[in-house]
Amino acid sequence: MAQGAEWPYLEILLRLALSLSLGLLIGLERERRGKEAGLRTFGFICLLGALGGLLGVRFALLVLALVGVLAVLLNVQTLRAGQGAELTTSAAMLVTCLAGVLCGQGHTVSPAAVMVLATALLAWKERLAGFSAGLSESEMRSALLLAILAIVIYPALPAGTVGPWNLVEPRAAWVTVILIAGIGFANYILWKLYGARGTELSGFLGGLVNSNFTVIELSSRVVATGGRFIGPAYRGILLATTAMVVRNAGLLLILAPLALLGASASFGLMLLASGALALLSYRRGAPQAAEAQAVDIQLDLPFSLPLALKYGVVFLILHIVGGLTQQHFGDAGFYVVSIVGGLMSSASAIAAAATLASQGSLSPGTAGIGAVLASLTSLGFSMSFVLRTRTPALIGRVSTAMLCIAAAGVVGLVAWHVGQPLAARLVPALAGLQG
Repeated sequence: MAQGAEWPYLEILLRLALSLSLGLLIGLERERRGKEAGLRTFGFICLLGALGGLLGVRFALLVLALVGVLAVLLNVQTLRAGQGAELTTSAAMLVTCLAGVLCGQGHTVSPAAVMVLATALLAWKERLAGFSAGLSESEMRSALLLAILAIVIYPALPAGTVGPWNLVEPRAAWVTVILIAGIGFANYILWKLYGARGTELSGFLGGLVNSNFTVIELSSRVVATGGRFIGPAYRGILLATTAMVVRNAGLLLILAPLALLGASASFGLMLLASGALALLSYRRGAPQAAEAQAVDIQLDLPFSLPLALKYGVVFLILHIVGGLTQQHFGDAGFYVVSIVGGLMSSASAIAAAATLASQGSLSPGTAGIGAVLASLTSLGFSMSFVLRTRTPALIGRVSTAMLCIAAAGVVGLVAWHVGQPLAARLVPALAGLQG
């Protein structure tokens, strides 16, 4: 704010109140941990930063320097007391001061977001430390590789379509590959944090990463226990299927929202059917002690170069073949490609359909139907692993459930097919009545 200008009282009061609130937020966390710099100190630091922001850039820099001196004095005191350096608290003090400067300059959302994130980092110290200590070297390499592919390679790819038929857009294809791998990576982290808390949760989180592999693990546990694991395995398979449907619908929502509109009835009914069946199974009786033990699903690494190449190759094949078959054989040809693609990777098949729709090479309705067909194919592929257990009780229950879920998806497709022309006729009629 310029020197000599009149300060509007209410506006200045709101800025100071926001800075004080944010300083007290992070100070409360430090006070709870018994730190020397606690509630009042951080409140004063954020207020001081706000005053510096109000007075101008030179005063803001001066305030930041003063807070730096305060952090040095704090570390000198703790070192003399033999308590070690307070590096985290010192960094939090500087962040708090800068957030106060932003408040003084009139910003609201940015400093609030920064302080909430900073407080979360401080409050989750034990959880973050435990998670990082549990990371293996191969998992760290996977994370770095994902970052390299997303940040380094993506900008180097050519923009626009390439190839003789202009069917491939490298950047769009690479974004899709990173998106699929990123979803798997995020859910792998969830699996690392919560996967051992129960078979049902294990099935759902494992299904988000790889539903087929999860079904294999649950089915093998039934064989290993001589059929005593049927109940939890059945519920885990249902929830893995639910997770697969959620993931596939999410891909459509991100890549081609209009395509999800045509598939929403099918995906919604499939989710409803699988969730209802899992709830019904759980309410029939509490699991026995032998069944209640959580299954240990050994998932692959969240991201690796072979996995990236697999996603890329499958996506490009389905993208090119799907576009060509749709051009020469119409929608029926594309549906055949979607069914076959569901056997290889339902996520890649749906991503290819969504990308074609977003590029205008395919209608959103056709892409949505193809996504549903790929999901239904994935259901049949998962069922093949259950059949290998040769356990009649599990096979009977899972096959009945899969048929119900598949029937729900088909009913959704029929409902969309019947309702779309009706909606197209009703909308102009309603518009005429309103006119």
